[in-house]
This record gives sequence, C-alpha cells and structure tokens, in this order.
Amino acid sequence: MKTQRLVHDRHFYKIFAGLVLSLALQNLLTYSVSLADNLMIGAYSQNALSGISLCNQIQFLLQMMVVGVGEGVVVLGSQYWGRQQLEPIPHIIGSALRFGVGMAALLFLAALLFPSQILGLINNDPDVLAEGTAYLRIICFTYVIFALTNMLTASLRSIGIVHIGYIVTASTLYINIVLNSILIYGRLGFPEMGVRGAAVATLISRTVELMIILYYLKFRERQLNLTARKLIQIDTSYIRDYTKVSLPVLVTQAIWGLAQMIQTGILGNMEGSADVVAANSIAVLVFQIISVVGYGAASAAAIMTGKRVGEGDLEKIKQSSRTFQLIFLGLGLITGALIFAASKPVLLLYPKLTPGAAILTTQFTALLAVTTIGTCYQMASDNGMIRAGGDTKFPMWNNMIFMFGICLPLAALSAFVWKCSPVVVFFWLKADQLLKCPIICWRVNSYKWIKKVTRDA
Repeated sequence: MKTQRLVHDRHFYKIFAGLVLSLALQNLLTYSVSLADNLMIGAYSQNALSGISLCNQIQFLLQMMVVGVGEGVVVLGSQYWGRQQLEPIPHIIGSALRFGVGMAALLFLAALLFPSQILGLINNDPDVLAEGTAYLRIICFTYVIFALTNMLTASLRSIGIVHIGYIVTASTLYINIVLNSILIYGRLGFPEMGVRGAAVATLISRTVELMIILYYLKFRERQLNLTARKLIQIDTSYIRDYTKVSLPVLVTQAIWGLAQMIQTGILGNMEGSADVVAANSIAVLVFQIISVVGYGAASAAAIMTGKRVGEGDLEKIKQSSRTFQLIFLGLGLITGALIFAASKPVLLLYPKLTPGAAILTTQFTALLAVTTIGTCYQMASDNGMIRAGGDTKFPMWNNMIFMFGICLPLAALSAFVWKCSPVVVFFWLKADQLLKCPIICWRVNSYKWIKKVTRDA
C-alpha cells in the first residue's frame, strides 16, 4: 500500500484550523492594542508617534526574549503532552519563569535608570527623544507583568489550551482604547497627558491581563493544576533539561529583538529620520495586523508537531510537514496580496503625516507585501516545525548568519556609505525573509530536525 504524502484526515485539519483561528485572534488583538496606541498617538503628534515607536523596539526585544522562554516550554511541554506525561510540565514552567522574570527585571532597571541614553542609541532627533523618554519612564513598569502573563499563557499553549490567550488580550484592547482616549487627550476631567497617558493606559491594561490569567489558573484550569508552590518548589534537575532546549531558542529570539533595534537605529540615523521612523512604524504595524494568520499557523504547527514527535510516529510527522509547507505558501501569497492592497488606504488613518512620511509608508508597505511571502513560509517552517521538533540550534545559527552576516551590514552600508534611498535600506533590512527560504526548505525536508527532548518515563 502506497504511503500518502499529504494528510487526508479531516480531524487533523479541524484541530489545526481551530488552533490557527484562536492564535490568530490572539495575535490580532495583541497588535490591535499597538494599533490603538499608534492611531491615537499618530493623531496627536507625529513626534509622539515616532517616540513611542522607539520605545516599542525595547518592548519588542523583551517580547522576543519572553517568546524564547515560552517556546522552550512549548517544545518540551508539547512532547510530554504527546506522551501523555503531564507531571514534568509544572517543573519546566517553573524553570522558565526563573529565566523570564529575571530578564524582564534587568530590562526594567535599565529602562528606568537610563531611558534617554538607551533611546539615544537608535535616534538622533531631540524632539522625538523627548517624547520617547517620557513614555519609557512609565511603560518600563509593565515589563515584568508582561513577562509573567505571556509565559503562563505559553505554558497553557503547550497542552493545547489557547482560548485564554485571546480572552486576556481582548480585555487589554478594550481597556487600553478607553483609557487612551481619556488620558492622551485629557477627557472627562483628566489632564492631557500625551504619550505619558498612553503609557499609563498600557500599564493598567497589562495589570488586568495578569489578574485574568492568574484567576484562570487558580479556578478554571484542571490539567496542570498550577499553584505558586508548584512553580517555586520545582525539581531543579529540570532546569538542565529546559536550558538545553530553550537556550538556543532564547538566543535566537534575543538576536532577532536586538536586530530590530539595530534596524530602527539605522533608519533613525538617516537623513530625515522623523519621516523614516514614522513610516517604518506604520508599515510594520500593517504587516503585523495582516500577517496574524501566518503567525497563528506557525504556532499551531508547533503545537501539533511537538505532540506528534512525542507520540513517535515518523510517517505522520512527514505527512504533516509536507502539508504544513503547502499551507504556509498559500497563506504567504494571500497575506502579501492583502498587505499590498492596504499600502495606500492606510494613509487615511494618519492625517498628521508629512508628505514625505506618507510616500515612504506606501513604499515600505508595498515592499513588505513581497517579503511576507517568504516570512509565512520560512518563519513558520523554522519556528513551527524545526524548533518544535526538537532542533533548536539550527534556527539560532541560521538567523544569526543571515541577519548579522548579510542583511544588517548591507543595510548599514546602503544607508551611511552608499547613501541609498530609505527604500533600498529598508529592502536590505527585510531581505533575509526571502534569502532564508531555500535553506529552510532543505532543512525541513531532510527531517534531521526530529529529535526527542523528553525523558523516558
């Protein structure tokens, strides 16, 4: 009997679609919080928009590191879940929390003590720096809260519980929009706070997020039965297991977050940086909003791949791998078309943009419409299958070589030596999304990434 190359099981697609929709909705709500800040601050002042976009690079670095810590839990937890062994998972979560909270605390102290010095590394416009510093002095208090919420959510995702993520994020969106409207512009008797108002609104929203996830863990979750005691009094031997799997993931995510800060630094030190930074902020946000399904597909594939590796059925892993690759390519083409269609209409949402910033926004967004095809394939294959299958070192080296060995040097040379236009510089900053596709395709279809990272029962 000939082995089927693709999955033909309806149950497989039903589970995958359910996970994708839940995770995409969570991503959409997460980016909608940023969109709400972006729109409200963009209508208030372009300098304020650019200042917040600088601070968002620090938030992105934190987010990448927290994702790295959480993905370590997903890789290990989903494989244990596939083996129907839930007992080790609380020990793994406890190990992850020690790493994540520690990193968030260090970043909080750095941002609190040296806000203007940090932002000065990525922008040279004094008006933009003033707005960014005012925002960072407050928003840094959300860092530890954000880390706790997202690591606990990732922990639940490792056993297939994804709906709590969008419930938590929806609460943040609604609270943030209401408080932004009141505090940025000074309504209902409150003083006009500008960027500081946006930061206070986000701080309150993040606190509510954490309270919701803690309530869910205490009163609603019944598989892991997590308690503070379980997460503190762990079997410390699992720290070694967790570190072995998670450290390459954490390095990968930290590299990516650092690279995004360097990208903003390159754009922020070009001539006419206020226009360039504002255009970059808007274009990237459009990409993030529209690409939520692609990122949701990557996370869903990670959960299902990790579970199948835990179950140990090699033929099923190969079938799902080939199926996922076709899905990723299809999503890339659809996402790219939608981003291109949005490249001009998005300007209607930002009436305060200068003409130069408006033109750059359209150009940057159109360029992202092309690179996103590569993103949806290689990122989802890399993070969704290779990493979840147990191979966490390949993504680390692959991303490091392409970003720091090729794209960032060429972008810096284009900006400061060859004096190219911002569009050329922006292209080199995003070119890795296309350049990585051939090597990712080779790696995925070699199946050398399938590695058991769990202990024997």
